[in-house]
Amino acid sequence: MEHKVICVLAVVLMLAFSSLAQAQEETCTMAPRERKNCGFPGVTAQQCTEKGCCFDDSVRGFPWCFYPQAVENIQEEECPF
Repeated sequence: MEHKVICVLAVVLMLAFSSLAQAQEETCTMAPRERKNCGFPGVTAQQCTEKGCCFDDSVRGFPWCFYPQAVENIQEEECPF
């Protein structure tokens, strides 16, 4: 029983500390087919990033200005006890 309590406390502390840090991180690294349009025709890189979006004009046929992809920082770990 004592090991379970320690494990639960460790998980609670990890979640508390992770909530102090940013819960989600955003990334512009994704496959072009996963991009969701965030701009308009003719949008500049500056206009795009001012909206909080990603800009990459290297792939034709896909949005150049697109929403960043959220990445979860919290990783599930099993308690060793």
